[in-house]
Amino acid sequence: MRSHRYSGGMPRKIDHDDRRRQIADAVCALISRRGLEGVSLREVAGEAGVSMGAVQRCFSTKEDMLVFAQEHVNRRISERAQARIGGSASPVTMLAETLTAMLAADDPVEARVWMAFTAQSAVDPALAEVQRGHYAGLAELLAVLLRAAQDAGEVRAGVDVPAEAETLIALADGLTVQILLGRRTAESARAMLHERLDRLRVA
Repeated sequence: MRSHRYSGGMPRKIDHDDRRRQIADAVCALISRRGLEGVSLREVAGEAGVSMGAVQRCFSTKEDMLVFAQEHVNRRISERAQARIGGSASPVTMLAETLTAMLAADDPVEARVWMAFTAQSAVDPALAEVQRGHYAGLAELLAVLLRAAQDAGEVRAGVDVPAEAETLIALADGLTVQILLGRRTAESARAMLHERLDRLRVA
């Protein structure tokens, strides 16, 4: 009897989490095609193939939905970075793979969504808080990799790690914008990232 009650409770939680991710994917698809101004609860429901009520059961407000969708995108970028560095042989290679993942060059849809959320964060405190947390995590990860590269003798000991981590974030962000605007190819952006890393290496 206990087993029946337990198995009956789990699917509802899993379905709810899956539904939230499904809705977040719909938000991202709409943003990619129309920008944030094209996102409404009704439009999202249609894109996700669910009812308005289903969207409202998952998110009490549009703001809650957008915050979750932004976190969803940031999570995917982080997961892609982790996947890239999983088999890397050296800290500096792990650093290069992380920066490449930050470009989101392999997924232009995700890159457009990231850019839309970043722009909106300038005027939306809730989205800005999410984005600041994401950047803080990236800065910490890059700093860890830079210090590991210093310890391995791959990066110069005199490099200011916190400052360089922030510089690399700014470079990756700027290159992402340039890719989206068509001023740079993904290949040339990656080359510029590697050029920056080469300047940090031990002579």
